[in-house]
Amino acid sequence: MDCYDCLARDTERRAVAVCRRCGAGLCGDHVRLSPETVHQVAGTGTASSEKRARRLTCGVCHEAEHSPNQ
Repeated sequence: MDCYDCLARDTERRAVAVCRRCGAGLCGDHVRLSPETVHQVAGTGTASSEKRARRLTCGVCHEAEHSPNQ
């Protein structure tokens, strides 16, 4: 699979990750890594894991998720 963002710029690079939100293939230069809290159902409530998971997204989805207009 090729990096979607590189192809949009007429360049070919192998994808090393997939955007969790939109599914675009991403090379190492275009993937955005952010921490994610893991929530699990525990009895009648929700428990959060002490460890953070990785969330890999493209630049477009990363900006949409972290925009101040939320």
